[in-house]
Amino acid sequence: MQKLPTGFGRLWTAQTISSLGDGVTHAALPLLALTLTRDPMALAVVTAAGTLPWLLFGVLGGALVDRWDRRRTMWIADTARAVLLAIPAAAAMLDVLSVPLLAALAFLLGLGGLFFDTAATAYLPDLLRRDPTLLQRANSRLRGTQTAASGFAGPPAGSALLALGRAVPLLADAVSFALSALLVRSLPPMPRPVPEARESLLRQARTGASYVVRDRLLLGLALRPAVGNVAFLAVETVLALFTHERLGIDTYGFGLLLTAEATGGLLGAGIASQLGRRLGTGTALTSTAAIEGLAILGLAAAPNPYLAGLALAICGAGMGATMVLAPSLRQAIVPAHLIGRVASTSRMLAMCAAPIGAFLGGWLASTYDIRTPLYTAAGLLLTMTAVTATMTTNRRIEAALRDAAATPGTQGAHAQERTRVTAIHRGSGTLNKPTAAATSDQDS
Repeated sequence: MQKLPTGFGRLWTAQTISSLGDGVTHAALPLLALTLTRDPMALAVVTAAGTLPWLLFGVLGGALVDRWDRRRTMWIADTARAVLLAIPAAAAMLDVLSVPLLAALAFLLGLGGLFFDTAATAYLPDLLRRDPTLLQRANSRLRGTQTAASGFAGPPAGSALLALGRAVPLLADAVSFALSALLVRSLPPMPRPVPEARESLLRQARTGASYVVRDRLLLGLALRPAVGNVAFLAVETVLALFTHERLGIDTYGFGLLLTAEATGGLLGAGIASQLGRRLGTGTALTSTAAIEGLAILGLAAAPNPYLAGLALAICGAGMGATMVLAPSLRQAIVPAHLIGRVASTSRMLAMCAAPIGAFLGGWLASTYDIRTPLYTAAGLLLTMTAVTATMTTNRRIEAALRDAAATPGTQGAHAQERTRVTAIHRGSGTLNKPTAAATSDQDS
């Protein structure tokens, strides 16, 4: 099995450090806001501000990334975020920190994340020469370490650092961004995509969005996280109340439940490539989507905390595998000059769906019963599975990989290898020893 290139190691390290810093800020930011106000609406503004860049500029950001040098975009975005965090850190030390400043910080950090994540998604396939098998391996590693850093290590560290001083977690995140920027700048440069005919930014953004909508495979891949976010946010909105009222779980127990879900996510990311090889990517994606729906159904019916934790772990495993397989496939089949717009369009659809899910969960719980959001979410996930199953079949994926291999500029020297890899999606067990290139990951 061929090794991943050394450039991927630096990218992996950079994203791990950055994810650790993100986890620190994710825990510290709402706690910082809580030291300034007890108004729930003010706290909600700080939380919501971080998602606004994707809603407002998602597709336009993708169009810009498709015009710019991806490596330069990444290190500039990280450098800007490092400098940005110094402002509220100084305000905290001078005791002039405010809720509007925290909301602005969350918004600008989200904007930087939009450009970094989209550029990284576009850079990775070039680094790994669009080899599907390597992309799955790399995405599995990136997803696993991102979950561990931002989900396990970062939040406790953020809470602990906040106890040392309000500026400390902000400065720690700034250092993480600065280190990430230095590592990213050391990555090998990649050729910029061939410029398209001169078009306005809006027209290029529409081109990227229409490319997703008109391609049934890409549309199926985009619908999964969009519908999934409606379902998962409906659950997340009432999960703490549900577990407290129905299962008698206290604050400590609730933390353990979330840890069980994150542990399942690590497991799912780790076995994603094996699932893709054995079942074919299309069947694996359909299976993981069905598992998520059934797991939420099990959570709703769970009679005790142990079965609830098991259900969340299974759901997390399905999500972890999906978040490796789907981005890897997208990176392998989308032309280099469109990958930024396609990735940002998919991400924007998912982000727009999140507040719908949160509102739906709250309304269903208030109008009917605390279990109703969970049963509704399970129904949405299973319906989505049935609808998209025909859009992301193994046969359709094989055809897309063959087309990508035959398209000049998308595969280069790996056209023959791409043809070989399509056999993986037929479930062949004879091709488990890839002979070509290296892969890498980026979640989108």
